[in-house]
Amino acid sequence: MTAVPAPDPGPDAGAVWHYGDPLGEQRAAETDAALVDRSHRAVLTLTGADRKTWLHSISTQHVSELAEGSSTHNLSLDSQGRIEDHWVQTELDATTYLDTEPWRGEPLLAYLRTMVFWADVVPSAADMAVLSLLGPRLADRTVLDVLGVETLPEHMHAVPLRSGGFVRRMPSARADQIELDLVVPRRDAGDWQGRLTRAGLRPAGVWAYEAHRVAAVRPRLGLDTDERTIPHEVGWIGGPGVGAVHLNKGCYRGQETVARVHNLGQPPRMLVLLHLDGAAQRPSTGDVLRSDRRPVGRLGTVVEHADLGPIALALLKRGLPVDTALVTGGEIEVAAMIDADSVPAAKVAGAGRLAVERLRGASRGP
Repeated sequence: MTAVPAPDPGPDAGAVWHYGDPLGEQRAAETDAALVDRSHRAVLTLTGADRKTWLHSISTQHVSELAEGSSTHNLSLDSQGRIEDHWVQTELDATTYLDTEPWRGEPLLAYLRTMVFWADVVPSAADMAVLSLLGPRLADRTVLDVLGVETLPEHMHAVPLRSGGFVRRMPSARADQIELDLVVPRRDAGDWQGRLTRAGLRPAGVWAYEAHRVAAVRPRLGLDTDERTIPHEVGWIGGPGVGAVHLNKGCYRGQETVARVHNLGQPPRMLVLLHLDGAAQRPSTGDVLRSDRRPVGRLGTVVEHADLGPIALALLKRGLPVDTALVTGGEIEVAAMIDADSVPAAKVAGAGRLAVERLRGASRGP
């Protein structure tokens, strides 16, 4: 089995892209069980009595009372409400674990340290690895025995592993799919891979994970977001376990933008799934998308899917008709079509917007 490295430069440089059969690895993740080494992902820890209330005050999620074993998505925004950092957060054994993109580990740690002031909290880099397990067979007794658990955790919950670290269940796009993350000491990652492979999990590269993620329309920081992205555009809105922004908490950087967009209007862009022309060369993340030669969006992650063919995520101008013919506008021009099922539902007008409309109507008179 030959490990093919992920493209370098690229967000997964240093990881395994595939083991010689990327489409077969994807099918194993869909129909059986696959193991993806995502140990290039950065893991941080927060310790100290104030860690939850302190992080609550500087991030978008409601985490001041996050229960033991609970997990959630969380964000750090700039003063204009634009996304700077995204992480998955787990509370376990008096420690808050944050795992984030490989290239954001050091900047996020540096930012957290500058925000400590007098709080009893210690942000640190953790020598831990993330292994992701995908597939419907993960609930089999053989797999549970290797993990040392009687049953799988609930969605967005984690349970400790006897040898250190924890297993966390992530949400799945389909009812018959299971997705787990093992966050374990890096020195033990090879041993875990060996035991899980012997239990029947097929080793798969990051390509398989990315195809799974894109098909589920799940954004990734830095690929499906740019320097202007706000949380509403990529669906990172909702309470713990649902989204990454809690709408009923206050006092965090960028809160004004979040509240204004939620109450008064729609975000300018929407995240959708695109189907790309299968006969053409592949465009690149960041390429402009055009309709009738007019820019209407930005291309995100591009990947070949075993069943769907070439697909991509994209940030498009909100309200763009589903049947709009699109063309990528980088060095390679590729025709693209919007997946109708991926288009976000129209938002019901908030109280702020309704009030504005009433005032406008009153000013016009009878």
